[in-house]
Amino acid sequence: MDGLARSPGYDVARIREDFPILGKEIRGKKLVFLDSGASAQKPRQVIQAMTRCMEEAYANVHRGAYHLSEVATGAYEAARGAAARFLGTPDAREVVFTRNSTEAINLVARSYGGGVLKPGDAVLTSEMEHHANLVPWQMLRDAEGIELRFIRVTDAGELDMEDYAAKLADGRVKLVAVTHMSNVLGTVTPAQRIARMAHEAGAVVLFDGSQAAVHRHVDVRAIDADFYVFTGHKLYGPTGIGVLYGKLPLLDAMPPMLGGGDMIASVTLERSTWAEVPAKHEAGTPAIVEAVGLHAAIDYVNAIGFPALEAHERALTEHAMARFSAIEGVTVLGRAQDRGGVFSFALDNAHAHDLSTLLDRVGIAVRAGRHCAEPLHARFGMEAGTCRASFGLYTTLGEIDFLADALVEARRFFRV
Repeated sequence: MDGLARSPGYDVARIREDFPILGKEIRGKKLVFLDSGASAQKPRQVIQAMTRCMEEAYANVHRGAYHLSEVATGAYEAARGAAARFLGTPDAREVVFTRNSTEAINLVARSYGGGVLKPGDAVLTSEMEHHANLVPWQMLRDAEGIELRFIRVTDAGELDMEDYAAKLADGRVKLVAVTHMSNVLGTVTPAQRIARMAHEAGAVVLFDGSQAAVHRHVDVRAIDADFYVFTGHKLYGPTGIGVLYGKLPLLDAMPPMLGGGDMIASVTLERSTWAEVPAKHEAGTPAIVEAVGLHAAIDYVNAIGFPALEAHERALTEHAMARFSAIEGVTVLGRAQDRGGVFSFALDNAHAHDLSTLLDRVGIAVRAGRHCAEPLHARFGMEAGTCRASFGLYTTLGEIDFLADALVEARRFFRV
């Protein structure tokens, strides 16, 4: 497992040293962690930043006129600024902290969908979506009388852009909500084109960037996204912290989803008025330590640089496609032209859970199931689920080879 993906300025062996857990053994075998798409491992820099915050500079934010509170508030708002720069917006007010991508999408569904959209308006999403970008719109449909439409996915695992245009054509779609990178297929969707077509049809657009923000440089201004979401725990940061980017006029127009402390301007027994954005959408004590961890994760990724990260991932993805495609009995979902390091696959006659359990015996961690994307699995006739190998910045060519060799052995075990 010593094969490394080589690209200028990228030393994956050195990067792996920053992740303590990668030295762990599983059942006496070296850990091969290929489930970063579910939740990525954490470098020491993130762990240490969060520990320092708790040991040296912790207090509640925005509310105290004492030194520790001022330090904590500064760290929390610095994290917001880092997230804004990471997404390419110069205005930190356009960044709302949430628990994760799921909460961010629900915030838009409830506050924009329930507060701005009207019965008879349509929301357009796709067959490719994670449940987090499907279920909230179903709930909005059922509660508010919004029509829900779906863009078809081609056999190659790409959005059918002709179908997209057709479903925008009547002008009733007021919000488009699609993934920027599929968590099942690895497909990277044409975000700039999607946004342009949505705007031409009079709709705003939300991108679920939970996967894309990890694998690709994202510039929300260049894309012209109206909303963009991602989550800290996939970006080598902690759980419990996510980001909703929204254009300022849209965030201003949205009523708050939650009421309570920190999101108010004034309160009487009869009525309340709301704070300015982004505080209006951040009720209660926020994830202070987690925001510090997210800031450290963003700094860590930025220090490596997305050009190097993307080159590393291209090498991994090309190698994985070649290796997996050559194994008899293995079916890989999706053959998109533009794809990242997420591979969902099935082995003939082997249930995904059985295959995952067998791989775990040699130290390989992959996901098994339908990956919170049941409609997409049904679209490809994989209702029973698939295994998924998803790569991180610490993944090596040798680990992909080890998985491929293990799949060959699994064929013999299952007598495929």
